[in-house]
Amino acid sequence: MEKKRCYIYTRVSTLIQVDGYSLDAQKERLRKYADAMDMVVVKEYSDEGKSGKNVEGRPEFKQMLSDIITMKDRIDFVLVFKLSRFGRNAADVLSALQLMEDYGVHLVCVEDGIDSSKDAGKLIISVLSSVAEIERDNILVQTMEGRKQKAREGKWNGGLAPYGYYLENGILKVKEDEAEVVKIIFEKFAHEGMGTLKVATWLNEHGYEKERKTENTHSCFTASFVEKILDNPVYMGKMPYGRRTNVKIKGTRNQYHKVKTDDYLLVDGMHEGIVSEKLWQEAHERRLSNSGWMPKTHSLEHEHILSGLVRCPVCGGPMYGSVSRKHKHGKTYDTFYYSCKHRLEIDGKPCPYKTSWNEKDVDGAVVEIIKTLVKNPSFVDKVKALVERKADAGVLKEELSAQQKALSTLVAQKDRLAEELDSLDSDDKHYERKHQDMEKRLDGFYDKIDEKEKEIEELTTRIESLEKKSVDQRQVVAYLKDFSKIYDQLTDMEKKKLMNMMIERIDIYPERREDRRIIKGITFKIPIWYGLEEGLTYGLDNQASVETVVSMSRK
Repeated sequence: MEKKRCYIYTRVSTLIQVDGYSLDAQKERLRKYADAMDMVVVKEYSDEGKSGKNVEGRPEFKQMLSDIITMKDRIDFVLVFKLSRFGRNAADVLSALQLMEDYGVHLVCVEDGIDSSKDAGKLIISVLSSVAEIERDNILVQTMEGRKQKAREGKWNGGLAPYGYYLENGILKVKEDEAEVVKIIFEKFAHEGMGTLKVATWLNEHGYEKERKTENTHSCFTASFVEKILDNPVYMGKMPYGRRTNVKIKGTRNQYHKVKTDDYLLVDGMHEGIVSEKLWQEAHERRLSNSGWMPKTHSLEHEHILSGLVRCPVCGGPMYGSVSRKHKHGKTYDTFYYSCKHRLEIDGKPCPYKTSWNEKDVDGAVVEIIKTLVKNPSFVDKVKALVERKADAGVLKEELSAQQKALSTLVAQKDRLAEELDSLDSDDKHYERKHQDMEKRLDGFYDKIDEKEKEIEELTTRIESLEKKSVDQRQVVAYLKDFSKIYDQLTDMEKKKLMNMMIERIDIYPERREDRRIIKGITFKIPIWYGLEEGLTYGLDNQASVETVVSMSRK
């Protein structure tokens, strides 16, 4: 009888590190269980220092699910130490479990004695995962309350010290050289009428530099950095808490917006202020009146669906979403646009294209094209076949196998030569010449082996990339199958994710054509079939198959 095949998954979080829950302890327990149940452990996945809040922050868990989808190892079970190691978000646990079951893979929680291949096991998982989520939320509430109390006492709440300060025993201390820059920023903005960009430029031109505290920061000053300085009450000796709050994105389970709020806790800090409260308030009032800053309380559910995908018809750079907000009769009216940010230069000058396109018009035109494509009853089957053909790594795997055999041959030849070298007779009158000759040949083998190993590594990377891309493309094909039915039911965030999975770029005309068309062409991330032809780019200027789209646009 053929043995059952399984994966092992282990995880420890940053919050829970107790005896019996270490990675090694989990792995040992799971291996013994697999051995006792006569299972073959095909592969082990492990997320170290990762929270079980959701799957996004657990790369090994996501890779495991991807391998299950591709049926890479044709396994029967996933073994975990306890259900809490599998996940603490009830929705994610049940979603992942359903996905596994779709591919005939069952979950076994060894320490809990739960097996999803049995009906009772599925029920217990549903109940326990809900309890685990409640427990996690309680821990989060307690943690946040502790941080809030710390802020009430005027203490720093952790993380890097803000510019102008350093930390000593948990207390902010003034860093004199940086404090000088902070004072300049407030003085020039509040009293000399400079904008944030001009302040940053002045600092750069006068030789001021800031320390790079992380790899992704710059030593030069920027307008956004100046804005952060001006908006932070820390610099007048206050300790703020809750200046930004998480607002849940409608239609999602674990996705939130960070939204600024002016209703936050503000107390006297235990640290020394760098500027006076009067100067800080003067700068802050100017920020509110001149910069147009206001908390985002409108259109929280709106996403610029094609932002970054639409390309400027002049410079070719990405066009990004923006909003025009008007207040009338106590109501707020938002209109959303795609605009070029003029980041690319034409003949040494910023891109001159100033037209802004209404998002509804552009989004609607792109959706109309895709819906027209998928109307063809053969479309999905043809695209699926193209994806499967493009994703076939068979040739690469054959080449990899051949290269691995060639490497084995080189290693064997090198080893034989090394043995001959070791066995040379030192009394032989030609010993020195033979020794030098063999050493040169040995060096040559090492060079060839090194080259061959690099070729194998490159091939392996290409195969892994192709297989991962294949999974993503198969998901897109699945969406396309019912695109006309499901698209209008998706949230803006879900629509944005789908479009980014599907589309590489969208080219538009500089202005709307006489036939009312906006879209010049769409470059997809998956091969597309349109009537008699196939490819990645769907150009509306030269495709006979778009007559339907054109006629629909004219209407």
